[in-house]
Amino acid sequence: MRAAIVAITQDRVIGADGKLPWHYSADMKRFKQLTLGTTIIMGRGTWESIGAKPLSGRRNIVITRSLLDGVQCYTTIPAALATCTGDVWFIGGGQLYAAALEFCDFIDVTQVPDKISAGNTVYFPELDPGVWQAEPMTPLATDPRLSHGRYYRRSTTT
Repeated sequence: MRAAIVAITQDRVIGADGKLPWHYSADMKRFKQLTLGTTIIMGRGTWESIGAKPLSGRRNIVITRSLLDGVQCYTTIPAALATCTGDVWFIGGGQLYAAALEFCDFIDVTQVPDKISAGNTVYFPELDPGVWQAEPMTPLATDPRLSHGRYYRRSTTT
């Protein structure tokens, strides 16, 4: 399984000023539950936003042209994926999501109610409805302010 996991506003905002502009413990717990024991792949900006330290219990990979201390680095997504066995989650940021969607089976989305209107804003790429099939968003049982859903890659067979 290869998938993206993202928390997003109605306007597709995923970050501002180099960080996640909200904090919902239910979303963080869900993220941890889904990604523990898997490989997570992120861009350099996301790596820096989490304190430039690996998230425990997961294999951490950063896509970057630089060598970074304490984490495995690759210059391309295909190079990173060639080293992966088991489930892989793409965890951000914006540029990584844009490049990684072609490798994803589905996108796991948590929609947050926040409105972000200031700062250096990062957006999740627009999804092509010809490629992605949305399932209905449903309130998260542990925090009804949040909604959860998935987008599945449409079959390409005819």
